[in-house]
Amino acid sequence: MPRIEDYGLIGDLQTAALVGRDGSIDWACFPRFDSGACFAALLGDADNGRWLVAPRTDAWETARRYRPRTLILETEWETDTGAVRLIDFMPPRGRAPDIVRIVEGLRGEVEMNSELVIRFDYGKTIPWVQRLDDGRIAIAGPDGLCFRTPVEHRGENLRTIGEFTVREGDRVPFTLTWYPSNEDPPDRINAEHALSETVDYWDDWADRCAYKGTWQEEVHHSLVVLKALTYAPTGGIVAAPTTSLPEKLGGERNWDYRFCWLRDATLTLLAFINAGYLDEARAWRKWLLRAAAGDASDLQIMYGVAGERRLSEQTLDWLPGYERSQPVRIGNAASEQFQLDVYGEVLDALHQARVSELELSKEAWALQRRLLTYLQDAWKEPDEGIWEVRGPRRHFTHSKVMAWVAFDRGVQAVERFGRSGPADAWRKTRAEIHREVCEQGFDVELNSFTQSYGSKRLDASLLMIPLVGFLPADDPRMIGTVAAIERELVRDGLVYRYTHDDEVSGVDGLPPGEGAFLPCTFWLVDNLARQGRVDEAKALFQRLLDLRSDLGLLAEEWDPKTRRQLGNFPQAFTHVALVNTAFNLDRQVEASPMEQRTPEEEPAGY
Repeated sequence: MPRIEDYGLIGDLQTAALVGRDGSIDWACFPRFDSGACFAALLGDADNGRWLVAPRTDAWETARRYRPRTLILETEWETDTGAVRLIDFMPPRGRAPDIVRIVEGLRGEVEMNSELVIRFDYGKTIPWVQRLDDGRIAIAGPDGLCFRTPVEHRGENLRTIGEFTVREGDRVPFTLTWYPSNEDPPDRINAEHALSETVDYWDDWADRCAYKGTWQEEVHHSLVVLKALTYAPTGGIVAAPTTSLPEKLGGERNWDYRFCWLRDATLTLLAFINAGYLDEARAWRKWLLRAAAGDASDLQIMYGVAGERRLSEQTLDWLPGYERSQPVRIGNAASEQFQLDVYGEVLDALHQARVSELELSKEAWALQRRLLTYLQDAWKEPDEGIWEVRGPRRHFTHSKVMAWVAFDRGVQAVERFGRSGPADAWRKTRAEIHREVCEQGFDVELNSFTQSYGSKRLDASLLMIPLVGFLPADDPRMIGTVAAIERELVRDGLVYRYTHDDEVSGVDGLPPGEGAFLPCTFWLVDNLARQGRVDEAKALFQRLLDLRSDLGLLAEEWDPKTRRQLGNFPQAFTHVALVNTAFNLDRQVEASPMEQRTPEEEPAGY
């Protein structure tokens, strides 16, 4: 089984596919990110669906890269007889999703294989396959796939097999297009024309990037990943295009991330705004407003790409899981949890939209007032917290801090932007939350804030306290908290979310064990820079950049023992943290290191 980071991402702004170093597409869902997979070898083996195009003879990969400024993946192989390049991409969506593959002869001649194994419904359903003049159609239930290529193929053991030879200068196209099975097969597409249009699309998008800082290539590539994880019809952004890639190899912390988390709202909005992508920021904000509409007490932590609320979780028993990591899950039961911090995330995101002068919306302010009215009492309740624990609800410190953020942004809306609202009441609640957090969320013996009230456990989410303006980074309590986290939660220079000891199962309801959480390590970089430890911050940031795959991609976690990425891949939360930390470091280096700002003066990068 390839390592998680051995895969490359291609996508069309509505769904995505993962391509291995060996030329095998092992994961693809049609027609949306959260649709059933027709290639699910990622969570099983070739019999669960894949599409391999690779040299038939002994070969070795010599290069793998994205064409500059694009999401067009190029893989090159050398053999004893020649060299060949495989170009993989998905054209930005027209009427139907396409995967296009072009095999280009570079030198000599290379014998190639094509093996197409279609298994709808996450590797379970074998389709009915019918020959076309220049390919095949495969149908099962609502799904149809149309496969076209000039290469002759044959059916063999429920697979579609082809062999061909590529010589220098040859360009051999393959296209695979999804369509509703009740409709006629789609029209043939021209692979070379599609390639040209896809290059133009990504070049035009890259030209809009406003970031001119120290890490231009790294930031731009992470922005491309975020754009690729955007569901263009609605503006929603999925956390990842995959499900059930494990946080521990062989473990059960395997979740479906093909949904849109409200928690990502502020950081994603800031990344797009700071980079000059205001259209994307507006689309994400509009998605957020539509998803959050309704009764404030019914606000969910996540929604489907079109704002769907019912994300029922189930297991797929027929899939063995990535490296035997079971269960394989689709849907996400955490969507039904009460997580107090998302109210702060929503209010902060809409606050940042006001700061950045996105268009006014009466509906947006009406929603915020409803949320604050509900939160007036709800902030006092225990919740499942940022890490979506499946143990008992607790009074998580981070959750209370984010409730403070909600009221703080409400007050600022009145004071700075002239909105109408009960600012006196909100100021009173804001002060009450602040006082309670400092009294009950801080442990004097540890000289640190703690995971929850009365607990002795540390939690990396506490690194958000200065980033949202609750306390300045050089406050003695935050200096103590950062020192405690560095002492207890940092291994091999990377931050773990919390201590994985015997007690952890009582907190999150699951057996211990996971990798270092990469977004939290970016938060540590932000804290170090704000405390004047800029050289340390830059060194840690470079360490994080070095963990990226050769294609510049990052999952959610890193295992220092096996030196492998873990979790769903690529992870939007990680890439958005990378982008925002790069902005933050650039600003911190420009400013006096210990300069602290009030929330009203805070730059949009935080």
